[in-house]
Amino acid sequence: MLHDGHVIVAAGRGAAPVFRAERVSSAPRTTAPADGTLAVVLYPKVAMLDGSQAHNAWLHELPDPVTKTTWDNYACLAPETAERLGVETGDVVRISADGVPAIDLPALVQPGQHVGVVAVAVGYGRLGTDRFTRIGPQWLESEPTVAEGGTVGRSSAPLAILDERGFRITGRVARVERTGRREVLACTQDHHTLEVPKHLAPAHGEVRDAVRTTTFAKWVADPAKAIARHRPPAADLWAPDHANAGPRWGMAIDLSACSGCSGCVIACQAENNVPAVGRDEVRRHREMHWIRIDRYYAGEGDATSASHQPLMCQHCANAPCETVCPVLATVHSAEGLNQQIYNRCVGTRYCANNCPYKTRRFNWFDYPREDRLQNLALNPDVTVRSRGVMEKCSLCVQRIQSAKAEAKRSGVALADGDIRTACQQSCPAGAIVFGDLSDPASAASRLVAQGRAYAVLGEINVKPSVTYLADVRNASAPQDAR
Repeated sequence: MLHDGHVIVAAGRGAAPVFRAERVSSAPRTTAPADGTLAVVLYPKVAMLDGSQAHNAWLHELPDPVTKTTWDNYACLAPETAERLGVETGDVVRISADGVPAIDLPALVQPGQHVGVVAVAVGYGRLGTDRFTRIGPQWLESEPTVAEGGTVGRSSAPLAILDERGFRITGRVARVERTGRREVLACTQDHHTLEVPKHLAPAHGEVRDAVRTTTFAKWVADPAKAIARHRPPAADLWAPDHANAGPRWGMAIDLSACSGCSGCVIACQAENNVPAVGRDEVRRHREMHWIRIDRYYAGEGDATSASHQPLMCQHCANAPCETVCPVLATVHSAEGLNQQIYNRCVGTRYCANNCPYKTRRFNWFDYPREDRLQNLALNPDVTVRSRGVMEKCSLCVQRIQSAKAEAKRSGVALADGDIRTACQQSCPAGAIVFGDLSDPASAASRLVAQGRAYAVLGEINVKPSVTYLADVRNASAPQDAR
């Protein structure tokens, strides 16, 4: 074993336990308890699961695909239940059950949840997570991510019921009461609808169709009408006098395939040395992720559904950011990429103000990188940015250049599929496809040519290089994301 580094042990055969659905079922009750108490449902978050990776800052800062909240667990309550209890998002509530210690958690009002349920994520409250106390930048008004000796979130283990074989069963009945305290959650999305605010909409109830959904029946009946929207004709201010014979890189994202799992967010963060900024900075809306998963609700009550949309820099042909940069720090490449030149940027943030997609990130601080072991995770092919510069998705330009160099070295033409961005590589559903849009035979071009394809905010004529495919659902009558 010492010589080989491992030992082979013969696999033993044991009797498989008899499966009983009640052991693992976490389905909420069909009716609320008559005495006004709530059934506790413990659930694993997509990033944290059972908490075995609770010492990974990337996973703590990953927004939950549904709640869009980071760095904490919380007590999810249905809107009707929250109204009955007089609770709003951020109000700290006490969850108490007979025979177990009470737990204080901030509340989060969750549309679509059962009225008789309080849902709490497991995997939090791990000892040793106070190592993230100073993970964010240390400045005059900063607040620690975790109190000294504290933990990220609270352990929900006291609320679990274990049977004789160790299976965790949820469904303990508990009382939920207000404490009078508040705790601001670190949430990355405050708007949950695509409806234009009344003071901005020319007509009340106008909805921007950034996420387009339809039913399979409507799609089969009339594909063009299923996702078509009336838009005014677009006109260009500049003549097409810069024809390019080289590749034009772009991307197609299939919303029908995207499940909102957020694997692409973590992959992008690892690939491009995106820092974790801590709970306090996320609360200030200064998260640094280059790609985000927008989530929008549709319907109400039991009919509530959610739509997910990955959104990164759209690499527009008529990029609004490029026209306002006073130092030419953001420019367009001959291959269709919107480039960010870090050593030119002086941090005016005009480009972020002019971006209709709000996908640019400003480096407010030099984020701490004091852990030598953790620094081994940095990608040497990507610059570690300093404070005062703007950054954003580059469509993994380092991978593009590496593939081009390898093709030149080996004397072969660059083929479709030789370049895979980090987000594409990590997507388990294959919802993201990158390629050369000037090649009609590329996988990305074939998707862009489909009838489901559309551009987000295409009516403003910025000509994004990222195309979305409408979400076609196998349902009777889903509503559009509102």
